Amino acid sequence: MSNPTAAIIDYGLGNLYSVQQACGKVGIESNITADRTAIEAADAVILPGMGAFGDAMDHLRRLDLVHLLRDLAAAGKPMFGVCLGLQLFMSESCEFGRHEGLNLIEGDVIRFESPVETRLIDGKPRDFNLKVPLIGWTPICEARSWDGTVLEHVTPGASMYFVHSFYVRPTDPSAVLSTSHYGHIEFCSSLQKDNLFACQFHPERSGAEGLKIYRQFAQLLTQRKLHGVGDS
Repeated sequence: MSNPTAAIIDYGLGNLYSVQQACGKVGIESNITADRTAIEAADAVILPGMGAFGDAMDHLRRLDLVHLLRDLAAAGKPMFGVCLGLQLFMSESCEFGRHEGLNLIEGDVIRFESPVETRLIDGKPRDFNLKVPLIGWTPICEARSWDGTVLEHVTPGASMYFVHSFYVRPTDPSAVLSTSHYGHIEFCSSLQKDNLFACQFHPERSGAEGLKIYRQFAQLLTQRKLHGVGDS
């Protein structure tokens, strides 16, 4: 049986090659592309992204990919969103105005507002204002069981690498797979709903724990191929 394949969507924003390298390490044959035929033919779609939400949606519209991605998600094709890709899965974002998203998962995207961290100084608690964006390593914690999900083999509490100023708020709390904290703000750091998985952090930049996510994604795609799921 051939290795699973993934189309990494190239819409001009994102760390495409680091995602492709991670795919290669776990046996996913990936293609960086904006070609509709290639995207439809792949076993899975990966939507990476870095930058502004509104710009990203404009690029996807110009490439005529918005309706295609919605149709593929509705048809059950596995989709994996990374960083901005997670935010694009949502209904809308308030980044520099209000912008419609792909609406694959109902919810919105909002900015971190005045995150505060309490630290002990000379034995006394003091509040410190944190800078936005969040940049660096932050733990992810179970919001529900990771069994059978893309995070199944990740160690709960493992730190992943984040770079973002906005975070998602899914309407359905059962979609939230992991949560993280930035100061006093708890936010959704990954979600999984049916064939859709997405994370705010960069697993391809998160060392061995992050690579486990790509490896499990490859395993789930292989299982689908073994059972003929998605074959015409």
